[in-house]
Amino acid sequence: MLRAYLVLGALALGILLGAVIEDGAPALMNGADVVGSMWLNALRMTVVPLIVGLLIVGILKAAQMARAGRMTVRAIGTMMILLWLSAIMAAIVTPALLELFPLPTDAANALKAALGSAAPAGEIPPFSEFLRAIIPTNPVSAAAQDAILPLIIFTLAFAFAISKLPADQRGVMRGFFDALANAMLILINWVLLIAPIGVFALAMVVGAKAGVAAFGALAHYVLILVSVGFIVWIASFFVALFGAKIGPVTFFKAAIPAQAVALSTQSSLASLPAMVEGVKKLGVGERSADVVLPVAVALFRATGPCMNLAVAIYVAHFMGIELSITALAIGVAAAAITTLGAVSLPGSVSFITSIAPINIAMGLPVEPLIILLAIETFPDIMRTLGNVTMDMAVTTTIANYEEDLGHEISQSG
Repeated sequence: MLRAYLVLGALALGILLGAVIEDGAPALMNGADVVGSMWLNALRMTVVPLIVGLLIVGILKAAQMARAGRMTVRAIGTMMILLWLSAIMAAIVTPALLELFPLPTDAANALKAALGSAAPAGEIPPFSEFLRAIIPTNPVSAAAQDAILPLIIFTLAFAFAISKLPADQRGVMRGFFDALANAMLILINWVLLIAPIGVFALAMVVGAKAGVAAFGALAHYVLILVSVGFIVWIASFFVALFGAKIGPVTFFKAAIPAQAVALSTQSSLASLPAMVEGVKKLGVGERSADVVLPVAVALFRATGPCMNLAVAIYVAHFMGIELSITALAIGVAAAAITTLGAVSLPGSVSFITSIAPINIAMGLPVEPLIILLAIETFPDIMRTLGNVTMDMAVTTTIANYEEDLGHEISQSG
């Protein structure tokens, strides 16, 4: 948490200092741009190996859990469906929100000017060519060229193939990719240790070109992102209502303790004991509570796909990049799949590892993410709140289907 506040302070100080200096010290601004770019490149170099390692480990973990029995399979299946629905919702709702509540023109122009040197990751090909290229002929080449979606497709297939190996061989492969992911996490944490310096340098450049209008743009971004996450929170009440026949008032009362922990800690894992107590108050049996909730905490982040994709769409919006249906479809797939590999990561790490691949896959620049990373503390509160509440809703739903829910309680509210 201290690091988050330091990064946030570096952002504010950098923008203010840049706004004061403006064009008065070109050598200083050029130096800040170089430092910021070097730090960004250090982050980017970890993205591809980290995606591969985390995604393979995530798939193997899900496959191992699925072997535990029918309830676990049903829970994982339900969670995967909700992840895809979350991403699809963002692809529809985020552009609509930006149409209804657009970023003020002066703020948009200022940010675009400040980040105008950010190069898009690449053009999105026509749909027919996209379909041809989605299966990579050379996964190593796909990784080198930042062809994220083909790389993800190969990684998924490879992970499922590993899951079919004999136990001893499967253990060796999982150990290797576990080690790869852990090594990359150590590396990215080293890079993030100097995040205040990198963010300060980039924020100075933004402040010099955009001025204090950048603050208004960042506030607008937070509101849009939180609104998308809020929809997931609302949706959890409908999941409980239609999946477990639990009324909104009853569900809300039972979820309050877990939500309070989520708000104070921004951690789903820390909220787990309160979630267990909450679902038991709703009539969920010991068997369902002890199986489904740990699976949810280990694999499931309902707000991940929608809020991650919303970030990418927002970047396109203020950069003036028009997104095609194909680009949005690619974003949906990348957002839904990459979430699996980032569920256990700290917010700042998962922000980069989850959203950078989406931006790259959609042909969007990743440079703006560094500025947005600095204010992730605020959207992260909504992320945790939505995740915890949806975890409880899914648990009650699975318990109902497994006939492990006290019906006299579930009908109330």
